[in-house]
Amino acid sequence: MILRKNIVPAILLVALAVFSFLMLRIIYAYIPVKNDVAFLQLKQEYIHVTEWRLAFFVHVFSSILVLFAGFTQFSKRLLRRKPRLHRVFGYIYVIDILLVTGPASFLMSFYANGGLSSRIAFVLLSVLWILFTALALYYAIKKKFRLHRMYMIRSFALTLSAISLRLWKVIIANFTEIHPMDRYRIIAWLGWTLNLLIAEYIIYRMSKYRYKIVQAD
Repeated sequence: MILRKNIVPAILLVALAVFSFLMLRIIYAYIPVKNDVAFLQLKQEYIHVTEWRLAFFVHVFSSILVLFAGFTQFSKRLLRRKPRLHRVFGYIYVIDILLVTGPASFLMSFYANGGLSSRIAFVLLSVLWILFTALALYYAIKKKFRLHRMYMIRSFALTLSAISLRLWKVIIANFTEIHPMDRYRIIAWLGWTLNLLIAEYIIYRMSKYRYKIVQAD
């Protein structure tokens, strides 16, 4: 039991380090601000659209903050020892998604590559991300912490789509012969729906475990 308690925080820290490194690599490509590097090479037809360009850079530079703040919300040690700090990071996470990077992502969705299919996928991703985060905040304010945790799991699963989208891109590009644009359409859906399914499984397991404890009592 002690070993398990030590392993879980260690795994979370390693995951945070890896994901943060990957996100910092993505962000670094745009420092100083450039309009013709990395992903922007594929978006030259929209780069002149001021609102899209602003939304893109807002999304890129605020993503690392959302990722870090989100990870802290699943630390039982932080919640137990530093509940005020837990709340501070929680509000950073929520405010960033609801007022900054969430709206930016929503706007960008309408300019996604891959046509209507990809745009629908990214619009749904943005709407659900904002909705789940808003519900997590609502239930925290209402002190319904079980529901709060469930919606935070869903929200963070979609936050991690920033990583999973790119991982799937590498996997599909290296192990299939799918045309690049068809590949993009697949990734637009696969990059977040699988995350959400995993989140629902985690929630199901949590609910089942809680039910067993209640029955035992």
